[in-house]
Amino acid sequence: MHTQRMAVNVSVLALLTLAACGTESGSGSGSGDGSDTVQSDVPVTGVAWSVDSLTVGGKKTEAPAGSRLEIDPKGRAKAGFGCNHIGADARVEGDRITFGKPVSTQMACDETTEKAEKAALAAMDGEVTAKLSGEKLTLTTEGGDTIALSEEKPAGLVGTRWAVNTLLSGETATSVPADLPKERVPHLTFGKDGTVHGNSGCNSFHGKAAVKGSTIDFGPPAGTRKMCPEAEMEVERAVLAALDGPATYTIKGSTLTVTSKDGKGIGATAAPAESEGTQEHG
Repeated sequence: MHTQRMAVNVSVLALLTLAACGTESGSGSGSGDGSDTVQSDVPVTGVAWSVDSLTVGGKKTEAPAGSRLEIDPKGRAKAGFGCNHIGADARVEGDRITFGKPVSTQMACDETTEKAEKAALAAMDGEVTAKLSGEKLTLTTEGGDTIALSEEKPAGLVGTRWAVNTLLSGETATSVPADLPKERVPHLTFGKDGTVHGNSGCNSFHGKAAVKGSTIDFGPPAGTRKMCPEAEMEVERAVLAALDGPATYTIKGSTLTVTSKDGKGIGATAAPAESEGTQEHG
């Protein structure tokens, strides 16, 4: 089980730090009066994008549920399709985005996810043209391959079932094993009464979770005390370490990140409402 996980040092993915976009003189032609034409960047950075589909070599691949892409204002792109983490540097100039060579973890994934990841790696390598239409974004390579995306609206912290897919420790991000039994996939839900409940990877748990601004103060959790295979227990220890005492949280689209004061944290994705409660037992 351990061989199916590979930690990614975030510093490997954070390849470039760029100046702020959209305020510098562009490469457009001069007006003849000594001034330069300002080239405004397509507003794609700092937005959580849901990946709808990828078309590579004329073959369209529907993206797995929860697939997403984000380019931060500092020039780092991150993508995920429910298994591996993909990262690359990304320079935005006008309607062009230039991706550096993408870097990916090497976990074994199901066939559908693997196909989507391969298509993304092919499309996220080199220069693409960005076309924004309302809340829809299309990235097109010089060869005609495309990534179709939609802007994600932030999910609500309270009442949403958050499925944990990433474990954080300082600058290291590790994927939760994709082959965990369904009833052992860690998840959590925050209640309006200042509580949190869910499954930490082996056992069900519940506890206090006082939300104030961008912080959550977790109380000591209570729950079942079953023993599971070591890989599941390892995930559980990491999840509970993140939900211990005061922590900060951010929500971008359907993704929640919780980070405790000692750098332990989790990344989670909003799950469909109908799946709420299906993993509380077992």
